[in-house]
Amino acid sequence: MQTTQVQCEICGTEIKGKPTKVNIEGSELEVCSICAQYGTSVETRTQTKQQTNTGKKSATKKPEKKPATKKTRFEGPAYDLVEDYDQIIRDTRERLEWTLEELAAKIKEKESLIKKIERGEITPEDSVRKKLEHTLNIKLTEKVEDVDTGEDNKSKNTTLGDIVKIKRE
Repeated sequence: MQTTQVQCEICGTEIKGKPTKVNIEGSELEVCSICAQYGTSVETRTQTKQQTNTGKKSATKKPEKKPATKKTRFEGPAYDLVEDYDQIIRDTRERLEWTLEELAAKIKEKESLIKKIERGEITPEDSVRKKLEHTLNIKLTEKVEDVDTGEDNKSKNTTLGDIVKIKRE
């Protein structure tokens, strides 16, 4: 009876004895004992599944992922942050006689964030902008009108040639 020689599927060396089956990034491979460290043993993985199925809690069990929800894009007017948002926020806060600390507490954000927004160093994220608008009773966005180029946007698609600049020698 002739035995076949098995080679490690990673390094190619001849495996003496029984090869180790491991899972490496979704692929099941037969490897030598040295290369087995690069994957998860198939026997260990099967045993974990059996423990989970029998009702025992596994310490390595990952929470189930919820299916991704499809986001719908709406066609409609676009809104941009007004240019003097920082001045509007500061003036309104001062008119209400609130300190930076008080405003920060009301919108549940850090005082340093409000300070940077009022200096114009950063633009507020949408969530912060909405809180500021609601709390201060102000409007920080303006409707942006679409610029009509005279061309029908649906009839002309952007091509790679429209974007890429060709470098010639």
